[in-house]
Amino acid sequence: MARGLTRREFGAGVLGLAAFTGAGMRVSFAQSAKYKLRYGTAFPADHPGVARIQEAAKAIATETNGTVDLQVYPNSQLGSEPDMFSQTRSGALDFMSTSGVNQTVVPVGGINAVAFAFEDYSKVWAAMDGELGNHVREQFGKAGLYVFPKMLDNGYRNITSSAKPVNGPEDLKGFKIRVPGNQLWVTMFKALGAAPTPINFGELYAALQTHVVDGQENPLALISSAKLYEVQKYIALSGHMWDGHHIFTNGKKWAAMPEEIKAVISKRLTEAAVRERADIVALNDKLVETLTAAGAVFNKPEKKPFRDVLSSAGYYTEWKSKFGEEPWALLEKYAGKL
Repeated sequence: MARGLTRREFGAGVLGLAAFTGAGMRVSFAQSAKYKLRYGTAFPADHPGVARIQEAAKAIATETNGTVDLQVYPNSQLGSEPDMFSQTRSGALDFMSTSGVNQTVVPVGGINAVAFAFEDYSKVWAAMDGELGNHVREQFGKAGLYVFPKMLDNGYRNITSSAKPVNGPEDLKGFKIRVPGNQLWVTMFKALGAAPTPINFGELYAALQTHVVDGQENPLALISSAKLYEVQKYIALSGHMWDGHHIFTNGKKWAAMPEEIKAVISKRLTEAAVRERADIVALNDKLVETLTAAGAVFNKPEKKPFRDVLSSAGYYTEWKSKFGEEPWALLEKYAGKL
């Protein structure tokens, strides 16, 4: 130990040197990288879907000796999800993750979001890591996109409201609810008697605060990070849709990369997705406690009444026709008869 330094000071110096060295290595990697790649996402910076991809990016840089520098841009810094999806299709953006907007190119890409399809995560991952997911990935491949084999978890979506809790379909009659601009959402809530209103996520807090809409629906992680609980007292754990993010890249650009580079990127993004899934489950359990302490009131409505109304309204028949017999049969293989 250096004379004149306490044990604590010496330890701090070692840690500081390690941090400096690590930072220097990262800068060196970035400067010397042959492949400088960008990954765009709408997830907030503190979302597990960002943290795990950033972790993967560091591992990729290390494992490729700095040949690959993957920069991660959260919070829609590179544009809206439709914008980033278009950029990835054209090859202007290297990677991005999203769910619903991809239906504009590959309609079956949104089949995982059929209302009340998946009872729990065991069925979700059996389907999306299995034959249903393979079918969807194959269709994206035909559209010029490569989709990585494991999806990120965005979570089950839940309904929030300001005036009263949503306990059943009858509470949605005339209920003005913000939805993404996606027909799966619009047709579902119309069939339940609500008034679905597409609003950009960035404008949602103000729309709820000024009562432009009565409520909204999102996974708990986004309800928390966007502080929607400040303007929505009630949270119904409806779990009406499971929402996941595929990780996309341009098919031609991916095919042109060396096999050893593709193997490292694929390995690390796959690991990131699996770890992120566990993060979301743990986060959801914690958020119920955290949001309750913040004043939110939770309830857990029965799902069968909602499914019965949707079935009577022809929702499932309509989407079976739109998606087609083959993918619908694969969906029901895991979800059961809809």
